[in-house]
Amino acid sequence: MDCKLRAKNCGGCPMLGMDYAAQLKQKEETVKKLLGRFGPVEHIRGMETPYHYRNKVISTFTTGWGGKLTSGIYAANSHKVLPVESCLLQDEVLDKTMEAVRAAAIACRYQPYNEDKGTGLLRHCLLRRGVMTGQVMVVLVTAQPVLPGAKNFVKALLTEAEKQSVTITTIVQNVNDRKTSVVLGDMEKVLYGKGFILDTLCGKTYAISPRSFYQINHTQTEVLYGLAVDAAHLTGKEVVLDAYCGIGTIGLTAADHAKQVVGVEVNREAVHDAIGNAKHNGVKNARFFAADATRWIGEAAAAGERADVIFMDPPREGSTPQFIESVARMAPKRVVYVSCNPVTLARDLELLTRKGYKVESSTPVDMFPHSEHIETVCALSKLDIHQKITVDLKMDELDVTAAETKATYEEIREYVKEHTGLNVSDLYIAQVKQKCGIKERQNYNKPKAENPKRLKCPAEKERAIREALKYFKMI
Repeated sequence: MDCKLRAKNCGGCPMLGMDYAAQLKQKEETVKKLLGRFGPVEHIRGMETPYHYRNKVISTFTTGWGGKLTSGIYAANSHKVLPVESCLLQDEVLDKTMEAVRAAAIACRYQPYNEDKGTGLLRHCLLRRGVMTGQVMVVLVTAQPVLPGAKNFVKALLTEAEKQSVTITTIVQNVNDRKTSVVLGDMEKVLYGKGFILDTLCGKTYAISPRSFYQINHTQTEVLYGLAVDAAHLTGKEVVLDAYCGIGTIGLTAADHAKQVVGVEVNREAVHDAIGNAKHNGVKNARFFAADATRWIGEAAAAGERADVIFMDPPREGSTPQFIESVARMAPKRVVYVSCNPVTLARDLELLTRKGYKVESSTPVDMFPHSEHIETVCALSKLDIHQKITVDLKMDELDVTAAETKATYEEIREYVKEHTGLNVSDLYIAQVKQKCGIKERQNYNKPKAENPKRLKCPAEKERAIREALKYFKMI
């Protein structure tokens, strides 16, 4: 199967012209070359029907023939937009939805944003579909806060979607007024519906908002997460750490088979979604922290906290040496590394194996057919299998309220700097937190000298820190 857009330098599916079996073989060989020296590489898990699997679509608006508004994707290595009406990788319902969005925008006489001139209104349209629920989200990204005739646009869009036999669940306006290649801005307004959609994955139901990280291939995600949970060898007695947890999908999938799950994610909105997803699914043994994974696990390991199993699902750039060092200090019996980049996975396995972990298996999963991307589940176990693991994750520090509101030292410093112009140290923050009765982990910010001269936090800085703690609802 081929696509006419390939001749126009579309970079969306560079392997489309290759037989699918040959694609799988090539990807499996790539993983073997990178990871084979660490342990056995299993056969790649491919799709039975590797088309129309993308449940998320981003379309960029531009001016087409005759000055008519159209939309599509960027050509490879350029900012030239190629108009797209249908795509072999995109969910066909979303193709129809995008056609309805274009028709409604034209009816409302909206103009595309010109990034060179900084003129126009419409930048992008992000679409999501719940594969199991059929729910559809439309996110219209605009260059300014005001969407003229917003009610008329909603009415026109719902009418055009009905013509396409598509039922839209929610419509959101996202405002991105910055000069940036990032699609979404920080401001959102719900124009229709609840502002999120639901989908079911591995037996759990998830609320998906415009900025939620949610895997784009539903079928293969169930394969991926199934492999990850199987690799953890859970018996129901384990404390599990889900690092880089996003909206909680891996952790909540594992929760039925574990004693306790703790998720850590830097994106506060994702953590809010994860907490909501746990509540919605009746999962009572999962807690989530809004924090940088490297910083959080470093503090936890330094305090002597432990986990039996650690799931790692970092972004493409992989994890950090500091994170891996903290994993070694926590000494889990098993580590399950879910990677979207075998190159950075190989780099991180170098460190993990030096820290006393053995790679039992690596299983590639073809999450993105016809592209060069490869997902891999890597199962590791601690070489000293007789080492006794003490489970000591403190439940009182992991309640839902704390997960939603607890701020890191860096966030507190940034808030104080932004609102008062003052620079405050971790020591001053620790002193004020102690005065406010906020319990610190043992040895945190403890001076190295035996009889140190303690600097007292100045009054104006104490007031500023207290305001930050109130803002983050810590006092």
